Amino acid sequence: MDNLEQLLTELNLENNISLEDIPEIDLYMDQVIQLFEKNFGSSTRNEDEKVLTKTMINNYAKGKLFFPIKNKKYSKEHLILISLIYQLKGGLSIQDIKQTLEGINEKALSGEIPLGPFYKSFLNLHEKNIEIFNEDVLKTQHEVKREVKSLEAEEPDELETILLIASLINISNFYRRTAEKLVDRLAAEKKKKD
Repeated sequence: MDNLEQLLTELNLENNISLEDIPEIDLYMDQVIQLFEKNFGSSTRNEDEKVLTKTMINNYAKGKLFFPIKNKKYSKEHLILISLIYQLKGGLSIQDIKQTLEGINEKALSGEIPLGPFYKSFLNLHEKNIEIFNEDVLKTQHEVKREVKSLEAEEPDELETILLIASLINISNFYRRTAEKLVDRLAAEKKKKD
């Protein structure tokens, strides 16, 4: 567990699709998949894991997670929404993602909100979140080492790893549950307005 900083580097958390990465021209599905593989490919757990597939995109479209495409091409706004979906799907259900992005879809479609600046804000927060995450993981590692030391175990390395895994999952669940509550509030607010 002493190489945790190296492991954090290997996660490639900084990988993202910047506004500059998104072409001004509309893309076909295969081009969308290539863009996502290029930008997120090194972030997958293993070589067999796919970042994005045709089936995923079709399911997002059928589930109305983003507004309809035109002429089988995806606009810059579609790519921004798909990128947000990609980020959200690690912690939220498809239904929760739909609920979360519904208002943004409506506002983007009506021209009420430009998605570019909104997405730029997300990317800025993403960078800050990486810093916070790295600090928190290393702080959690320190607490785990302290707890294992108090156990006076003969083989502390395995116990440290297991406790760190359990702690990280525990923290992840706290964040996920908080996000789900916020989704529920968002849905309740939307229902009041309708």
